[in-house]
Amino acid sequence: MPYRRLPNTDSARLRAFKKAIEMSKEIPPFRLAFSMKTLVRIQAFLPLFENSISHQRQTLVNQNEKAKSNQETARKARLYLTHFLRVMNMAVTRGELPPETRTFYGIASDDSTLPSLATENELVAWGKRIIDGEEYRIRKGYSPVTNPTIAVVKVRYEKFLETRSHCKTVNRRASDCVNKTAGMRQEADELITLLWNEIEASFSSLPEEEKRANAEKYGLVYVFRKHEKTRKNLSLTLFSANQENQ
Repeated sequence: MPYRRLPNTDSARLRAFKKAIEMSKEIPPFRLAFSMKTLVRIQAFLPLFENSISHQRQTLVNQNEKAKSNQETARKARLYLTHFLRVMNMAVTRGELPPETRTFYGIASDDSTLPSLATENELVAWGKRIIDGEEYRIRKGYSPVTNPTIAVVKVRYEKFLETRSHCKTVNRRASDCVNKTAGMRQEADELITLLWNEIEASFSSLPEEEKRANAEKYGLVYVFRKHEKTRKNLSLTLFSANQENQ
């Protein structure tokens, strides 16, 4: 015997609700295979569920767009900070700046390696350290590092901080939308189960195949197991053969 399969996607859930509403418009209430109470619940729930799904999809699109923007501004900030340190190290190598210059940025005076800026947290921490260090060094009367200057580096760094903040806000909104829709899915599944139970109950006195055929008109989905498909195909083949012999 085939089994009833409840919707497992949002699109399928929406189809189940819309089919019920469609049938309620075509069939008089006293002949409808489910209760008016259930219909009222569906009519109230469907717009809210559709809006939640739509809002979630749009929020996820915004999340992807912000993530791409954040990756690009992070790349630029990382590039400018790296170039700044390389220029500083080259000036030290040429003797134009003393090795102690590195200490203003939180780097050992004899360490010419670049700090890791691979993660966003490292980029945030080192960016602030380098910018603050260079600005303090300039206030102390030392010659600024140029090409790029710290002012140019700061513009890129602050742009990264801005997009990072926006990205975090969008991520929180997306998470809230996902959680809200997940909760509504549970309610949707419970309502569809109630709806389909009522429909099947209204046709319970009919033979099994006729019962399923009537229920399917209301959007119910039945799935044949593998061995049942084989028997069904065989029955259809025999039926067709008998029809041809008559």
